[in-house]
Amino acid sequence: MKLKGHQIIVFGLPRFDSKIESTNYTIAKMLARDNQVFYVEHPFTIKDYIRLRNEPEIAKRKGYFDVANDAVIDTDVPDLKVVVPPVLLSINFLPEGKLFRTLLKMNEGLIRAKLKRIIRKYRIKDFIYINSFNFHYPNLIEGLAPKLTAYHCVDPIVVPFDARHGGISESELIKKSDLVFCTSRQLFNNSKVLNTNTYFVPNAADIRHSQKALDPDLPVAAVLKDIPQPVIGYFGNIERRMDYDMLEKIIGLNSDKSFVFVGPQDKSYIPDWFFNTPNVYATGSVPYSEMPAVIKGFDVALLPFKRDKVSATIFPLKLFEYLGAGKPLVSINFNDDLTEFTGDAVAFCDNADSFSEAISDALHNDTEVKKQRRIRIAEENTWDKRVGQISELLADALSRK
Repeated sequence: MKLKGHQIIVFGLPRFDSKIESTNYTIAKMLARDNQVFYVEHPFTIKDYIRLRNEPEIAKRKGYFDVANDAVIDTDVPDLKVVVPPVLLSINFLPEGKLFRTLLKMNEGLIRAKLKRIIRKYRIKDFIYINSFNFHYPNLIEGLAPKLTAYHCVDPIVVPFDARHGGISESELIKKSDLVFCTSRQLFNNSKVLNTNTYFVPNAADIRHSQKALDPDLPVAAVLKDIPQPVIGYFGNIERRMDYDMLEKIIGLNSDKSFVFVGPQDKSYIPDWFFNTPNVYATGSVPYSEMPAVIKGFDVALLPFKRDKVSATIFPLKLFEYLGAGKPLVSINFNDDLTEFTGDAVAFCDNADSFSEAISDALHNDTEVKKQRRIRIAEENTWDKRVGQISELLADALSRK
């Protein structure tokens, strides 16, 4: 049974205008096709506000930060509205303990006060509350009397900033939610111990967007214009999860190929060799709207995440974006779950030699039949299907309340 005609408050970790597509905001948008959804984005702290005070992110939200302001931001989805929380105290640097938790309650109280005004203005009743991986504020919903609460576990908590308080807060969220849905089996197994109403709903992709790469009239993105072929390409964050040791070996074995990394760079994790290797091209960020034009310029797509206990929980969106664009894909074998969803259409490799062989095979032995199989696999893993699963889980849980 599909969830329809309900009011939903989604408290998400990403902001609505994030440069990178997010699972959280995508699900909110799609739930808003059949329901009225209010997306409460991640709050800015005083530190954030000062750092970004002259940037577009703050300018776009001027007039919305006030705790007494009950205005919302309209989106291109009629029933999806964005709530900008008030600017909060910067407290994450504090050690775990009574002081931190007391100040956290104050911050949550500020957001809650604004939400109460919006609930009153828009006559929100019997609503569903989804904490979409915003584990930083585990008790926001206290006193607002939702009819159903859910927690969406999207990633492991690994980054030191998140891990300082996130483990305790997320455990609290999982335990007290009516249901939990997780994007990987490992996250599902971890959460199931704390809440038996836990479900595995893997990530998917906006296939309609990535399939624009199949349009013969679409020009290849300008960032790839002067890069020699063949292009082995990656679109996404260049950050902690990547296996730089294996990448260095792979790139060294393939000096006749261009390895292109398109996306924001977290330079605290990127080794020096990455910027000093002649056949490596790091272009920086491009808007998500240009993703199809970027992927169209790839001869082979790349997933270079390292295999460890963290990556075992990762179900990357770009997996199906690449396949939806018809591109051959070579990946490090970082998550055993992925084979179940891709069959033999993706080469998952354990070392640099097998990875290099898979690249060569993709460049020289790809066929239209293989391409169409990749597209079909992507079409089986769309956001329409995943949000349909989430919608049914919510409707079923609601019927049992």
